[in-house]
Order: sequence, then C-alpha cells, then structure tokens
Amino acid sequence: MTEHGTIRIPDHEYKERVKRAAEILQRKGLDAMIVNSTESDYANARYFSGFWPLFERCGVAISAAGDAALLVGPESGEFGKDRNKLDKLFVLKAYREGANPEYPELKADTFQDVFKSLGITGQELKIGVASYLDTSVTIMEAIKDAFPKAQIVDAGDIMVELRSIKSENEIRCVREGYRIAELASQQVIKEIRPGMTELQMVGVAQRVIYENGAEYEGLPMYVFSEASTRHAISRSSYRKFQKGDIVQLNLSAKIDGYSAAIGYPVVLGKLEGFRRDVVLFGREAHFWTQKQIKAGVMACDIAKKFYQYYVDNGFKDNYVYGPLHGTGLIEVEAPWVETSSTYALKPNMTFQIDTFISTDTFGVRWEKGIAVTENGCEVLSPEIGELYELDF
Repeated sequence: MTEHGTIRIPDHEYKERVKRAAEILQRKGLDAMIVNSTESDYANARYFSGFWPLFERCGVAISAAGDAALLVGPESGEFGKDRNKLDKLFVLKAYREGANPEYPELKADTFQDVFKSLGITGQELKIGVASYLDTSVTIMEAIKDAFPKAQIVDAGDIMVELRSIKSENEIRCVREGYRIAELASQQVIKEIRPGMTELQMVGVAQRVIYENGAEYEGLPMYVFSEASTRHAISRSSYRKFQKGDIVQLNLSAKIDGYSAAIGYPVVLGKLEGFRRDVVLFGREAHFWTQKQIKAGVMACDIAKKFYQYYVDNGFKDNYVYGPLHGTGLIEVEAPWVETSSTYALKPNMTFQIDTFISTDTFGVRWEKGIAVTENGCEVLSPEIGELYELDF
C-alpha cells in the first residue's frame, strides 16, 4: 500500500510551470499574467503555487521574465507562507473573504508592490487575466486602479494550453485518485440497503477515501436515486432507497489537488424493460466513445459522431451533452469535447468519458478517466461496465 501523501507534484515542477507560462507571455506580447482562484475552483493558482485557499480568494502574478508571486487575502498570510511553492507572497485586501471585512489596522500590499517585486515597470502594460469567472469585481477594479493605462486581456487560453497536457506526475496523481474512488464505490455497493439514505452512502464513501489517502473529495460526491438521477448535477438528499431503485454513484478522490471521479449505476433489484434498455445503451455509448479516442482526432468529430450515435439508436431526445470533458486539477475542466470544438486530441491530454442519458423519470451516467495516447487511450481508472443488480 502506498504511504499517504507520497504521490504528489514535486517542487521543481511548479518552477517549470512558471517558466513555460513566461514563454507563452513573451510569445503573446504580454508583460504579465494574473490568475485568480477560489476555494471551489482553485486550479489556476494552485497549478503554479501549490496553494489552495480557504474562505478567501487567491491569485498568482507572473512576469514575462519568469518571476512569480502568490497573492492571498488578509487572513491567509501565514497559511500561504507554509504552503507556497513560489519564492514570493503578497497580502492584498482585494482577495479578502466575501463577508467584506475592512481590516482597518492592516497595512496591505498593492498590485504596484507585486509588479515592482517582479521587475515589471511602466504604466502602459499589457496584462493577461486568467480565470475571468473567478476574478471578482473587487480584484479587477484593484488591477485597473493600480494600472489605469494598462490593457487587460483574457488569458484563459494560456491556462488551457498549459494544463490540458499532463505530466507523468500529474497522471500519477489522478490515477491514484481513481483507485481510491473505486474503493469507495465498492464499499458503498457492499453497504447499501433499502431504507438507508443517499447521504448515508456519501458518508460511507467519504470515510473510505480519507482512510485510503485522499486529501479531499475530487468533487462534491453524490449518490442519487430514481428521479434525481435525471440531474446532470445535483446534491444527495435524505431520500430513503427502495427495492427496485436505480442508484447513481459518482464518487471521487483528490490527490495533491488532482481530482478523479468514477460514475456508474447500481440497481437495488432487477432491471427490466425500457429502464434496462436505457442503462445498457448508455454503457454501449460509453465504450463506443472510448474507441474513437486517439491523438490527432478532431474533438468536434468525436462529438458530432457521438450525437449521431444517439440519434441512430433512437435516443435523440435523451441526449444532454457531449461525450468528454477535460479533467485534472478540477474534475470538470477545459477543454470540453463538443460539436463546436476546434482542436485535435494530443498525447497526455486527460479526459473523463462522461456518458449521460436522461429520461422523464430517471437518468444514468457511466464515467471514468482516460489519457490520450498515439494509438488510442489509456484507462486511468479501474475499468467500469459491470451492471450491479443487487438482490435483497
């Protein structure tokens, strides 16, 4: 058994990431990039710094010359120092928590202080900001106030370029997460009974992932049943299981920031008729998708053929979204595989094969992780596909 905490991203890899980012900034003519993160979507800041914020937001500033600093809120200074993989850290009020305290006694740093430390001079700068959706109005206003003559551009594409192709260390982390998520899934299958609740089963899964080395859930784990299985995203409830229920498991584990999830249905009895047809079609579509994946294939072609597969098999009205989405630091991250995608798959891109099908009364998801290879894909998780029909 692997000792807990030994599968991780080595410190030198964080410095290599900053260097690669700086090279892209130079190529794009940017003076600096600021990436921002929240507790729930921590990925871009953690990618460079190893820091995962709590309550407050955080960010990382990178110069085109390759210097970088972690930016944290007023209560995260010491926390940040202990976890930061970068050499510099600044405390800015703009990253404070949502309760909006004023901290009148605090002499905080400013974005001018940050840029000066990174060797960035002048006012007419071109600054890339990544994580637009995670950049609060307060943070954006602070950047603009500090550099009123600067041109601010969306740098999200830089982060997709950096994060979409994984290193061997990243793949080791997600592979370990999948191993633990499957242990949790199997334990739920052992313990689930009619009369127990969805939330009780989430508790079983949480116990297993922590006992086996996860730092956290890879996503908010859920166990749905019957009508709630129609939800693409949702939360578990106090609903009690009944004989004959379709129960959807989507369980996960996070290893050094990397999030892995496995999803498949469990039936508390025998599956028959239309319900069986839907569940088995979802499984067929899942493995059909797996056969389409290899380096060089256009993402949009997979998505278009996937949609047509639903149409040809009479499930057009049960289609919800495309066949794959990126996975890594966040269980659902860019790039998605959609009919509008414009890129080709490359080796060491990691995806979730996420096959979801929904009807008026129930739904089902078959989901696992893969890495793209030259000739196909490597399944990173324990293989799924067994239809669990439990007898009570």
